[in-house]
Amino acid sequence: MVRWTGRLGAAGLAGLLLAGTLVGCADKGDSPADLGAPVAITDAPTDGPLDEVTGEPTPSASAVESMGVAPSRTASPRPTRKPTRTTGAAPKPRAVAKPPSETKVPPPPPKPAPTSCKPSYKGTQASRSAVKAALTDAAGRTYWPTSAPDITIPLALVKATAWQESGWQSNIYACDGGVGLMQVMEGTAAWMNQRFEQSYDIDDYRDNAYLGANYLAWLTKYIGDMYFESDFRLDAALCTAELNSCLLNAVIAAYNYGHAAVAQEGEPLTIPNPSYVRNVRALMTECVCLTY
Repeated sequence: MVRWTGRLGAAGLAGLLLAGTLVGCADKGDSPADLGAPVAITDAPTDGPLDEVTGEPTPSASAVESMGVAPSRTASPRPTRKPTRTTGAAPKPRAVAKPPSETKVPPPPPKPAPTSCKPSYKGTQASRSAVKAALTDAAGRTYWPTSAPDITIPLALVKATAWQESGWQSNIYACDGGVGLMQVMEGTAAWMNQRFEQSYDIDDYRDNAYLGANYLAWLTKYIGDMYFESDFRLDAALCTAELNSCLLNAVIAAYNYGHAAVAQEGEPLTIPNPSYVRNVRALMTECVCLTY
């Protein structure tokens, strides 16, 4: 959902990775950018049903309130959540990917912006407490209640990704087109809205958080089906020293570089941006943002 090439610049990980100023427009390369947080997400529309998102909006609900929400169904029972796999080793990634479960995918990421370009700012920046609430709400949603109800996006992953991408700056616009907290690309946002029949506003920090988390959920489903036998656990404890060993690393990589750079039918799982993955993984446990 974001362009998924390097956007603003990797969040500085010196020391304990406590902060990261932005360098908008960083190159998509695998080495961390100078000051800030890179930006990443991209993609095109699919034809999935609306019931892939939960909640029950009122007729007057705003895009923010209805994001990730399915229409009210008074006559039909709510889908039954299948048991979540909480124990046991995760399957090793398949040597070659299965055909993808979704054939309509996000658009490819745009070309990197010139490194000399600086990000711009529009509007008022949301407070840290407001951003924290938006990210927490986004992480708490169930984005695939029917076909994959066990998919959950860890709050630490959402917070760390937002910090890596923008330093939690809600009103930042990167040179490559990334917008806001999660540095969502316009094309990715349009695809997400079509895929889930929503109307998220990329410029609203709350909708932006939902778009980012929803894209992480889509990548979890897409890559999990292709390589991990539909085991959708994003658990760091399931990862080994090999970056391509677990779904968590693959999803982080794809958020930055795009799904196609990580998962290709008939090909092994690839992690083309190891520095970005390591940055986000470190931020999941050491980011100053976790204390906000």
